Amino acid sequence: MGVDSGLPDFRGPEGFWRAYPPYRRLGLRFEELADPEHFDDDPELAWGFYGHRLALYRATVPHPGFDVLLRWSRRLPTRVFTSNVDGAFQAAGFPDEAVVECHGAIGTLQCTRPCSEATWSAEGRDVAIDEETMRARPPLPTCPRCGAVARPNILMFGDGSWVPGVHAERTAEHRAWLRRQDELAVIELGAGTAVPTVRRHAELASAASGRLVRVNVREPDVRHGRGVGLAAGARETLPALDDLLRDAWT
Repeated sequence: MGVDSGLPDFRGPEGFWRAYPPYRRLGLRFEELADPEHFDDDPELAWGFYGHRLALYRATVPHPGFDVLLRWSRRLPTRVFTSNVDGAFQAAGFPDEAVVECHGAIGTLQCTRPCSEATWSAEGRDVAIDEETMRARPPLPTCPRCGAVARPNILMFGDGSWVPGVHAERTAEHRAWLRRQDELAVIELGAGTAVPTVRRHAELASAASGRLVRVNVREPDVRHGRGVGLAAGARETLPALDDLLRDAWT
């Protein structure tokens, strides 16, 4: 969904380094930068990466496929389960309570220690970045309670200090909602196998109905009888599905 809105594709080191050439020079991969330890050891490096992403996501306009999903949600009870941290579903008009961000959200901050279970909005907070070195310039975001460096409220690799907060509450509400659905259809969009959180969730949620539509350019395969796989992108596929459904809904 994000790549179709123009965000960089981080699949593999080459894709990541094309988006961020300074990290190629440093020999740093995405998995190494998306590590909470950098906020303790080198917070300027950590905030250089996440501060740039925060500004990029704020400036990104969700593609027309989001509008299709939003229109469908106004006809049928709908929930969103996403591992994207960009806040694009809310930017497209989905209410916060309908969106489960299972890996957190870049627009929310937490303490690096953490000194509490509190999270707070990054709204109005800009982080200055030297784009030659991809390092942040002080002052960096800090915790309003203890003054320690703050970090995005995102579940990172090897992360033992993530504060799930509202995400845990929404996940519990989401699972309860799923149990109440008798005829559920699941639209899975771009969920790969490298970090299969969303893919597995979609398979489990659709297991009883067999109504899974997997939209995935690289990995569209679906187990026999468990749904349909479409080897295409979300931006092109969602309007095409909308056209097919229009006659049935009018």
